[in-house]
Amino acid sequence: MQLLPHQARRRTKMGTVVSDKMEKTVVVVVENFKRHRLYGRSVRRTKKYHAHDEENRCKIGDKVVIAESRPLSKTKRWSVREVIGHDVVAALPKVDESDIAAPPPKIDPSTLPPTPPRAAAASSHASSSASSVFTS
Repeated sequence: MQLLPHQARRRTKMGTVVSDKMEKTVVVVVENFKRHRLYGRSVRRTKKYHAHDEENRCKIGDKVVIAESRPLSKTKRWSVREVIGHDVVAALPKVDESDIAAPPPKIDPSTLPPTPPRAAAASSHASSSASSVFTS
């Protein structure tokens, strides 16, 4: 694919397609890693771009290069230049936690250890104090 001189000068970004539900439009996530200026830790910054996809060839999980373009709509300022590859993990459907969770195991009461008996003094003390309150 030969680029014209004005196309070669445009800014480009590489990202992953996260939505292709619109006609001729895809949503591309671009990740940037920056160092935190105080703590020095690498911080991941993500930004979503709406990009024009004329042939609707991009699918969820595709790695794409997007290039700046003139405003095509209220949110579209980028266009898909090329599809690099496909990320299989990003294209997998989301799984609900309720589908994964197994039912609680059945507990057989005969296998449980016996419960210790309650102390008789504590229960008789509580009942005697309660009865003395009501009789007075």
